[in-house]
Amino acid sequence: MEHKILAFAGSLRSGSFNRKLVHIAAQGARAAGAAVTEIELRDIPMPLYDSDIEREQGLPPNAKLFKRLLIEHKGILISSPEYNTAITAVLKNAIDWASRPEPGEPPHVAFRGKVGGLMSASPGNFAGVRSLAMLRAILSHLGVVIVPTHLGLARANEAFDANGNLLDELQGETIRSIGAEVVSFVAKLG
Repeated sequence: MEHKILAFAGSLRSGSFNRKLVHIAAQGARAAGAAVTEIELRDIPMPLYDSDIEREQGLPPNAKLFKRLLIEHKGILISSPEYNTAITAVLKNAIDWASRPEPGEPPHVAFRGKVGGLMSASPGNFAGVRSLAMLRAILSHLGVVIVPTHLGLARANEAFDANGNLLDELQGETIRSIGAEVVSFVAKLG
């Protein structure tokens, strides 16, 4: 049985290091036998979470689309930039909308029981690891099982070749192994 994995970066920037990184993790998931859907949050813009909008209109169409994608996939790969020691506003906003239950749904239906693989890329020396800790806490609270392997890629502006591959093959192997580990956990959890 082919397992479905959703992969995306918490970045909107064209040429995003995190988009390049999660693409490599997606390669690892595909090599492990998964069907991977790569998306860009830029393509599904959502308004800032507002409970008045939710109460009066329900979830916005793109929030419903993002939530449906999460529900349809058993695993998620997320590469999270770090802005001011935290996850990006666009990533937090997407998670907030997708976490909202619609009538008749159990809490956190888009996240509970999913398997997550996390990584980060940053031009700085901290490699975005503070955002990874925050993202792990948020997703764990929502019921996502996070695989143990993760990687924070420092000096990301120097880490990729012209084709988007990592220059350091050991780092490339680690990122691909995160994708494969998510597939393995999904298979084990059924």
